[in-house]
Amino acid sequence: MSSRQSSVGKAADLAIIGTDQTTKVLLARKLNELIEHRGLNQSEVAEITGMTQPKVSQVRRCQLQNISLERLMQALVALGQRVEIVVQPASLSGVSGITVAQR
Repeated sequence: MSSRQSSVGKAADLAIIGTDQTTKVLLARKLNELIEHRGLNQSEVAEITGMTQPKVSQVRRCQLQNISLERLMQALVALGQRVEIVVQPASLSGVSGITVAQR
Protein backbone atom coordinates (compact mmCIF):
# COMPACT_ATOMS: atom_id res chain seq x y z
CA MET A 1 0.00 0.00 0.00
CA SER A 2 1.28 3.45 -0.81
CA SER A 3 -0.12 6.85 0.06
CA ARG A 4 0.80 10.45 -0.53
CA GLN A 5 -0.97 12.94 1.74
CA SER A 6 -1.06 16.70 2.04
CA SER A 7 -2.65 19.00 4.58
CA VAL A 8 -6.35 19.88 4.57
CA GLY A 9 -7.23 22.30 1.81
CA LYS A 10 -4.48 21.14 -0.55
CA ALA A 11 -5.01 18.62 -3.33
CA ALA A 12 -3.94 15.18 -2.22
CA ASP A 13 -3.92 11.93 -4.07
CA LEU A 14 -3.94 8.78 -2.03
CA ALA A 15 -3.03 5.86 -4.26
CA ILE A 16 -4.26 2.75 -2.56
CA ILE A 17 -3.67 -0.83 -3.54
CA GLY A 18 -5.58 -2.60 -0.85
CA THR A 19 -8.87 -3.46 0.66
CA ASP A 20 -12.35 -2.07 0.99
CA GLN A 21 -11.48 -1.30 4.62
CA THR A 22 -8.66 1.05 3.60
CA THR A 23 -11.02 3.04 1.39
CA LYS A 24 -13.52 3.26 4.23
CA VAL A 25 -10.82 4.63 6.54
CA LEU A 26 -9.88 7.31 4.00
CA LEU A 27 -13.51 8.38 3.61
CA ALA A 28 -14.05 8.34 7.38
CA ARG A 29 -10.99 10.54 7.87
CA LYS A 30 -12.36 13.08 5.40
CA LEU A 31 -15.76 12.93 7.13
CA ASN A 32 -14.09 13.48 10.50
CA GLU A 33 -12.13 16.45 9.13
CA LEU A 34 -15.39 18.05 7.99
CA ILE A 35 -17.05 17.39 11.35
CA GLU A 36 -14.14 18.97 13.23
CA HIS A 37 -13.86 21.91 10.83
CA ARG A 38 -17.56 22.69 11.28
CA GLY A 39 -17.52 22.11 15.03
CA LEU A 40 -20.42 19.65 14.89
CA ASN A 41 -21.30 17.29 17.71
CA GLN A 42 -22.38 13.70 17.07
CA SER A 43 -26.09 14.46 17.39
CA GLU A 44 -25.83 17.24 14.81
CA VAL A 45 -23.92 14.98 12.43
CA ALA A 46 -26.55 12.28 12.89
CA GLU A 47 -29.34 14.72 12.07
CA ILE A 48 -27.59 16.10 8.98
CA THR A 49 -26.45 12.75 7.57
CA GLY A 50 -29.34 10.52 8.58
CA MET A 51 -26.97 8.22 10.45
CA THR A 52 -27.71 7.15 14.00
CA GLN A 53 -25.62 8.73 16.75
CA PRO A 54 -23.98 5.35 17.56
CA LYS A 55 -22.93 5.02 13.88
CA VAL A 56 -21.49 8.54 13.96
CA SER A 57 -19.56 7.53 17.07
CA GLN A 58 -18.17 4.52 15.21
CA VAL A 59 -17.06 6.76 12.32
CA ARG A 60 -15.42 9.18 14.76
CA ARG A 61 -13.39 6.27 16.17
CA CYS A 62 -12.77 4.74 12.70
CA GLN A 63 -14.51 1.54 13.76
CA LEU A 64 -16.01 0.88 10.35
CA GLN A 65 -16.80 -2.83 10.28
CA ASN A 66 -20.59 -2.25 10.20
CA ILE A 67 -20.57 0.85 8.01
CA SER A 68 -20.68 0.55 4.23
CA LEU A 69 -18.73 2.57 1.70
CA GLU A 70 -22.06 3.76 0.34
CA ARG A 71 -23.12 5.08 3.76
CA LEU A 72 -19.86 6.99 4.16
CA MET A 73 -20.24 8.50 0.70
CA GLN A 74 -23.85 9.50 1.45
CA ALA A 75 -22.73 11.18 4.68
CA LEU A 76 -20.08 13.15 2.79
CA VAL A 77 -22.69 14.27 0.26
CA ALA A 78 -25.03 15.31 3.09
CA LEU A 79 -22.20 17.50 4.37
CA GLY A 80 -21.96 19.25 1.01
CA GLN A 81 -19.20 17.23 -0.60
CA ARG A 82 -19.08 15.82 -4.11
CA VAL A 83 -17.99 12.19 -4.28
CA GLU A 84 -16.81 10.81 -7.61
CA ILE A 85 -16.03 7.26 -8.62
CA VAL A 86 -13.94 6.97 -11.77
CA VAL A 87 -13.03 3.65 -13.35
CA GLN A 88 -10.29 3.68 -15.95
CA PRO A 89 -7.69 1.28 -17.27
CA ALA A 90 -4.65 1.10 -15.02
CA SER A 91 -2.44 1.79 -18.03
CA LEU A 92 -3.73 5.40 -18.10
CA SER A 93 -2.64 6.16 -14.55
CA GLY A 94 0.33 3.80 -14.40
CA VAL A 95 -0.89 1.98 -11.31
CA SER A 96 -3.85 -0.19 -10.44
CA GLY A 97 -5.76 0.42 -7.25
CA ILE A 98 -8.06 2.98 -5.64
CA THR A 99 -7.43 6.70 -5.51
CA VAL A 100 -9.19 9.12 -3.17
CA ALA A 101 -8.45 12.72 -4.08
CA GLN A 102 -9.18 15.67 -1.79
CA ARG A 103 -9.57 19.17 -3.18
